[in-house]
Amino acid sequence: MIFFSQISLIEAQTYPNKPIRIIVGPGPDILARIVAEKLSESLAVSVIVEQKPAAGGLVAGDAVAKSPPDGYTLLLSTGSFTINSVLQPNPPYSFKRDLLPVGMLATLPFVLVVNSTSPYQSLKDVINYAKNNPGKVNFGSSGNGTPPHLAGEMLKQMAQIEMVHIPYKTAMAGMTDVLGGQVDLMFLPAPIALPMIRSEKLRPLVVTGDKRYMNLPSVPTAAETGFTQFSIVGWNGLHITAKTSPKITQLLSLQLEQILKGADFQNKAIVAGFEPTWLSSDDFAKFVNQDLEKVTQVIKASNIQLD
Repeated sequence: MIFFSQISLIEAQTYPNKPIRIIVGPGPDILARIVAEKLSESLAVSVIVEQKPAAGGLVAGDAVAKSPPDGYTLLLSTGSFTINSVLQPNPPYSFKRDLLPVGMLATLPFVLVVNSTSPYQSLKDVINYAKNNPGKVNFGSSGNGTPPHLAGEMLKQMAQIEMVHIPYKTAMAGMTDVLGGQVDLMFLPAPIALPMIRSEKLRPLVVTGDKRYMNLPSVPTAAETGFTQFSIVGWNGLHITAKTSPKITQLLSLQLEQILKGADFQNKAIVAGFEPTWLSSDDFAKFVNQDLEKVTQVIKASNIQLD
């Protein structure tokens, strides 16, 4: 009889010898495709990107959590997964227990944008108007309980202002209404906001990271405008089912670290709007725990609930 540990050892010695899948939940798949291309080159097997966007990532996360622990099914993880682990009353899997971090790939800030014809020239303008006109400012998001929604709630809490949240099914749908003047402002993922900012159809007010965004160096951080504790970033990494052999996980982690150091990956990720950010499995796990603590505080303080 061959026991599980023996099977894992055999698989680790022959891994990989068939196509690998990267499952993508919410958000664009461009980063997954860049990683898939480079991982395929380094491992000499096909790496396929598969989208499962339903239920805000629950379907994608569940598919990877319950996949065979053989290293052939990976999850492109994002901040939506930590948020859902707090908001979902009965999730089909545990993000912390059933999935193991392989490594962080990239971060990206959100950009607070308004229509180019908006009277708001700065974050200070928004806050001053909102304080004098409670409930008269609205902000869009890509959905209830999404990272851009939490960014708006964090701003409300820290600035002590009232704004009306308008959730959309996608970031693009919300951005359309900002462009049309139906929505006052919105926190957009930087890669989505960039084309409209460059064409001067949207005006950026601040970015939400703890440093200025490389593609918008003239736009201040929220911290620079006086909100020193305001920092929330989008992030992308790879997770794998928790029972996977440590040897397979380590092999993948080492391959990814080398890929992220490569000039080709760096250039492609930056052009797509991402900031390459490598964190090892252990450091990524710490980051995820910190992110989980932050979003839990915001969700509880704002009493955010899923529709």
